[in-house]
Amino acid sequence: MVQVHELLTTPHWSTDIPLDTPHERLAVFDEHGFVRLRDFEDSIPEPEWLSLEYMDWKSGGDTNFAPIATADGELDCRGFWKPGDERPDKGGMFTSNAVKSPTIARYVESVGADFGRVRIIKLEPQDYETSLRQIHRDDNNRFNPPGEGWVVRAWLELTDNPDSFMVLMEQGADGLPDPSTEQRVPLHRGSRFVVDTQRLWHVVCHTGREPRYALITSFESGPALDAWIQANLP
Repeated sequence: MVQVHELLTTPHWSTDIPLDTPHERLAVFDEHGFVRLRDFEDSIPEPEWLSLEYMDWKSGGDTNFAPIATADGELDCRGFWKPGDERPDKGGMFTSNAVKSPTIARYVESVGADFGRVRIIKLEPQDYETSLRQIHRDDNNRFNPPGEGWVVRAWLELTDNPDSFMVLMEQGADGLPDPSTEQRVPLHRGSRFVVDTQRLWHVVCHTGREPRYALITSFESGPALDAWIQANLP
């Protein structure tokens, strides 16, 4: 089997993203860096993700994104650190896509935690080896003031791909993902999980024949997010 180190170009940009910072973190992530929640059992109408305006933005493979909340409410896939208006990935404002996806917007608001980027990802199929070439860590906490809540990301799978999975790995001593720590999260419809994606290297192996769609939301760690996670554990 091909090893992840054979597929990455080094040095990798993810290695320079800080791991140890003075921010508030949740104990639920201490052991594994992620937590799986109960499957989402309610129905989200298909037009709420298929009718949105998507942008060509590559992250973790052949992807397009439909921004539902951004830094200023405009359709933009960039981080919140625009030159002259740098800010952390929270305090998001709903875009025109949110009007077309009211159930999704209500779901995000129901968590009760401060949210930043909210997006629907459309990912084309990619096998395991191809996916490992795209594995990375996220720069979620740039400009996040010390002492405030650490930003993590939550997923809700909208399409049904039970043979596809999220690959998660801790960072090794060499600054690259450690294959011995690999964990996988299945991506059937309704699968929900929250990941410290600044800590864990991550990517999706999507084995289906059609695009996979999922909701990705940046949330600030704190009492509200912790309460929501505890209320939705399996």
